Amino acid sequence: MLDLSKKRYRLRIIDPAYPAFNIYSYSARRTTPLGPVCVATAVNEMEGWDVEIVDENNLRWYGPKGNERGADHEFLQRLRPADVVGLYGGLTSTIPRLYEIAQFYKKKGAVTIAGGQHFVEENIKEALSSGIDYIVIGEGEEAIKELLRALLEKGSLDKVKGIAYSKDGEVICTQPREPITDFDSLPLPDFSLVRYAHIQVYPVERIRGCGMDCEFCTVKGKPRYASPERLLERISFLLETKDARKFFIVDDLFGQQRDETIRFCNALKDYQKDIGRRLDIGVQIRLDKAKDSELLLAMRQAGINFVAIGFESPIAEELKAMNKHLKPQDMLELTKIFRKFGFLAHGMFIFGYPMRKGEDFKMPAKERIKRFKNFIRRSRLDTIQVMLPIPLPGTELRQRLEREKRIYSRQDLGWEYYDGNFLLFKPDAPMTPEEMQASAMKIMGNIYQFRYVFMVSLNIFSFPYLLLFLHNIKSGWKKWYRPWRQSLIRFAGWITMKKWTRAFKKDDFLEKLKRAEEHRKNHAN
Repeated sequence: MLDLSKKRYRLRIIDPAYPAFNIYSYSARRTTPLGPVCVATAVNEMEGWDVEIVDENNLRWYGPKGNERGADHEFLQRLRPADVVGLYGGLTSTIPRLYEIAQFYKKKGAVTIAGGQHFVEENIKEALSSGIDYIVIGEGEEAIKELLRALLEKGSLDKVKGIAYSKDGEVICTQPREPITDFDSLPLPDFSLVRYAHIQVYPVERIRGCGMDCEFCTVKGKPRYASPERLLERISFLLETKDARKFFIVDDLFGQQRDETIRFCNALKDYQKDIGRRLDIGVQIRLDKAKDSELLLAMRQAGINFVAIGFESPIAEELKAMNKHLKPQDMLELTKIFRKFGFLAHGMFIFGYPMRKGEDFKMPAKERIKRFKNFIRRSRLDTIQVMLPIPLPGTELRQRLEREKRIYSRQDLGWEYYDGNFLLFKPDAPMTPEEMQASAMKIMGNIYQFRYVFMVSLNIFSFPYLLLFLHNIKSGWKKWYRPWRQSLIRFAGWITMKKWTRAFKKDDFLEKLKRAEEHRKNHAN
C-alpha cells in the first residue's frame, strides 16, 4: 500500500524485455512503445507525482542492465525507490518477464499495476495471482489517474472504471470505461520521461481502433480520430524538443479517414517547407490504398517514404479464411503502384494460416513455400517479415482453435513463445509441425542472405555514379539510395536470422514442439 504520509510519490512504468533475441530486437533498440509514454505523461501532470519510464528493450550502455536481460531493478529501487510500478503488457511474449518484475517490486512494497492488450478477461485471474495488484482494462490515460487518486484518498475502487483487482480471493472487475474520443484534450506525449533509451524513430498516432475485424487481430472497434492539427503538433513538438527526424505513425491503418489524412499530409508538407527540413516518416497502410493516387501523392509530398503493408498471404484460400478480399494477382498490381510512387515497401506475411473446420484445402509445406517465394520475388518488395499465426488472447482465431482443440498447452509452450516465430497449434494437414516451424525462416532466408554484404560494398564504391546525374542530383540519389539501403537491410537481416537460429537451437524448441503435439493428441482423445 502507499505510504500516505509522503509528500511526493514516484511512478515507474516498465516495458518488459523480450524473452530472448528475436527478429524485433533491432527495431526495439531504435524506438519505444507509445502507450507507456501516453500513460506516464498523464500522471506526470498530477500534483505530487514524479514519473519515469524504463524500456528494457532500449537500454543504452549507461543504463542499469541486469545480469541476464532487462534492467537491474534492485539498483533502480535503491537509487530512486518507486511507490507504484506500471507494467506494459502490450506484447504477450513479454508476459513472463512482466510477472517476474511485478513479483520483485511487490516484495519491495510497491503497488503494481499492469495494462495492455494481453489483459483480456481470460487472463485477469492469472495476472492477479502473479504479482499484479491492479489491472487497467483498455486505455489507460484516464483510468490510471483515477486509480492513483483512489489509492491516495482511500476512496472506493469500485468507482474507478475499467480496472480489475482481487478482494477476499474474488476477482472484481469494475464498470467498463468508454473509449477515449477527445484526443485533442490529452497532453502531448513526453518522451523525456523515457530514461536510458536512445530513440531514433519516434512513434506518433492520430487514430485508435480499426474496423477491419480481422480474425487474428486484437485491435477492434470503430476508429476514433484526433484532428490532423494535433498530429502535426506532436511531430513539430518532437522536432523542436528532441531534434527528431524519423517518425512512425502507429495508426493500424493510415488513411482510414481519407480527406482528413490528405489534409494532414498537405499541412505536413507546408510545415517542412516553412522550416526548411525534410522528415522521414513511415506508416502502416492497406494495400488497396494504391488505388487512390491523390492520397499516395499527398503522402510522398509530406515525406512519407516507408509503408508497411499487411499482405498476409499469396494463397487465395488463406486470404479468404482471414476475411481478406483481395486476389494474389491484384495484390501484385497494387504493389507495383506503391513502388511507382517511390515508397520503400515492407511486406508482412502470415505463413500457414489455419483453415476453418470443414474447408477442403490441403497444400504441402513445399508448395506453400514455393508460392510465397514466387510472390515475393515478383512483388519486388524491399523487405519482408514472415510470421506464423499467433492465437493471441481475446482474438477470434484463438477461440476457434480452442474449440477445435488445436492449441498446444501453455504448460508445454508458454506465453514467451507468442511472438510469431514459433508454432503454437496443430497445423493443417498435410504439413507436419516441424515443416511449418521451419517454413517461415526458409522464406525469409531467400531474401536475407550473406551475399548482400558484397552488394553494400559495391553500392558504396558506385557512389560516383551520381555524377552522371548532375543535371538532376535528386534523381541520381534515388537511383543509388534504394539498392544501397535494400542491400544493407538484407545483410542485417541475415545477421539477425543467424542470431535467432542460434537462440532457437539453444532453447531446443523442436523437442518442446514434439512433446506439445503428443500432449495435445492425448488430451484430444
